[in-house]
Amino acid sequence: MLKTRFTERFGVEHPVMLAPMDKISGGALAAAVTAAGGFGLIGGGYGDRELIETAFTEAGNQRVGVGFITWSAQRHPEAVEAALAHNPAALMVSFGDGEDLVVQAQALDIPTIWQVQTLAQVRQAMAVKVDVIVVQGQEAGGHGMDRGLTTLLPAARDAAEQDQIIMAAGGIADGRGLAAALMLGADGVMMGTRFWASAEANGPDAAKQAIAAAEGDRTLRSKVFDVARDADWPWKYTGRVVGNDFSDKWHRDVEGLQADIEVQRAVYNASAEDDFSTRVVIAGEAVDLITSVEPAAKIVTDTVEGAAKLLNGAKGYLSA
Repeated sequence: MLKTRFTERFGVEHPVMLAPMDKISGGALAAAVTAAGGFGLIGGGYGDRELIETAFTEAGNQRVGVGFITWSAQRHPEAVEAALAHNPAALMVSFGDGEDLVVQAQALDIPTIWQVQTLAQVRQAMAVKVDVIVVQGQEAGGHGMDRGLTTLLPAARDAAEQDQIIMAAGGIADGRGLAAALMLGADGVMMGTRFWASAEANGPDAAKQAIAAAEGDRTLRSKVFDVARDADWPWKYTGRVVGNDFSDKWHRDVEGLQADIEVQRAVYNASAEDDFSTRVVIAGEAVDLITSVEPAAKIVTDTVEGAAKLLNGAKGYLSA
């Protein structure tokens, strides 16, 4: 076991949090992570109330939280209210000014989590006294910004109050990442891509196998699939994906894609769901470290045991 401010505050065994990935982090996956001693979060995504209700039902008696894409959730207040009515273990916000959502949860004594990508956002999250700040590096799969985790994380730790709980996200998929994050000032980690390639994750097995077969060198941050899928994301956020033929054609010519969008969107939508030469596989640079699809409980256990082994052996680097 690893004891941190996070495990003590939330009464969990392990400092491992599931990223609330849209559609992927359903109730079954969140419940499996919680049951394994971690902290499961349902993906509330863009504010789909029906999806949220289904996920909480699937989670059963396991205590889980819920995370939202801030700018979209603010367009769907009914979905946020429905989620809070379940008295989740925490409400997480990311991608935009989430102060109003944080205050809404705090009024109900629900713990709050804010994912940030810049130091300015760290200060903003601290100002509203969130329980947990998740520092996300650009290595992460899905949407994010430009800063790397290994510099942003210790800078956030330095900028934060001493007792502020900080979790690390981006490029973490095993015990090495957890151990490194702890040394850089985090109280634990939030993992997405590693749990995407888990037995309990929602989504096609073909996509999970594609993640297990992918290489980090092939991932890229791009706006191509936001444009192709008509996803109304603010332009400052890019999405890290596994590159394919479609992104190879348009990544450096997004304006050209926009100019031909009716045709290209039709091409994208006409492709088979498992045609990953066209369809997007959202994943982070940590795909190099993922070679198989595993049960969520094994991922949690392997990550914590791997980190503990490294931390226990760290004294070997010290001279007598």
